[in-house]
Amino acid sequence: MTQSGEPVIGVASLCKCYGDIKAVDGISFEVAPGEVFGMLGPNGAGKTTTIEILEGLREPDSGTVTVFGMDVAKHAPSIKQRIGVQLQTVSLYPRLTVTELLDLFGSFYAHSVPTRQLIDAVDLGERAKARSMNLSGGQQQRLSIALALVNDPELIFLDEPTTGLDPQARRSLWELVKGLQAKGKSIMLTTHYMEEAAELCDRVAIMDHGRILEMGTVPELIGRRFKERAVFFDANPKLPAGQLGKLVGVTRAAVEDGQTVLYSLDIAGTIGAFLALADSLSVEPGNLGIRQATLEDVFLDLTGRALRD
Repeated sequence: MTQSGEPVIGVASLCKCYGDIKAVDGISFEVAPGEVFGMLGPNGAGKTTTIEILEGLREPDSGTVTVFGMDVAKHAPSIKQRIGVQLQTVSLYPRLTVTELLDLFGSFYAHSVPTRQLIDAVDLGERAKARSMNLSGGQQQRLSIALALVNDPELIFLDEPTTGLDPQARRSLWELVKGLQAKGKSIMLTTHYMEEAAELCDRVAIMDHGRILEMGTVPELIGRRFKERAVFFDANPKLPAGQLGKLVGVTRAAVEDGQTVLYSLDIAGTIGAFLALADSLSVEPGNLGIRQATLEDVFLDLTGRALRD
């Protein structure tokens, strides 16, 4: 066991290149016991490479990587007995049933959780005798997480656990992750879903092009960059962002994915000036609304582009 308060994961100046491509470019972070730590970023940001190095599946080019205080490169076998891994893509024996797969994976470890207990934990009781090839996408994801839990791990890696799932299946998996944390498990997950990171993670590292751009709790990340609220509406060439950026209270204006966003310290003043301008130009702004700044805004501010599902 790690000592109380000692990080379960420690990463310092980690680098990994593939030819001229810097997949991971000198990142550093720690994960505390019992924490859900998320790496948020688009595909190709370096999230999966980082998590695979931590799992002992890839070797780093440089930097230090420890899990439970042990060097992953030197102590991979002992570490693997104590971690659970749910890969981004998983190939299961298609003709084996849920029960048979869990029995098989449990046999790989010195200590394993009873199969029925795992099936109940991921709510697959009615599919216990179903072959894996006959499971829905959400059920296959639940099974892959159950397989990651067969050895009752202290630390669980979840790589894009809800990609491709419908909203109901995604939320169901969120509840499963919250339940694991409630049992004292430490969890590291990667995602490109803003809402998922905000819902599940105690802390988030925003990654892009192999680097960590910002790290902290969601309120910290938003608070560091935004004191404003956002006014948004459908982009319109008659309402250019450059002109709107000069309205009362507006600190910045941005256009992304067909939407104009005005960040304002004086919402009432901004809305009044905006509507007066729109009226003078005989323009009816579409889908006008107001919201608090979000992780999406943080990512846009950091990278100059939005992160979309």
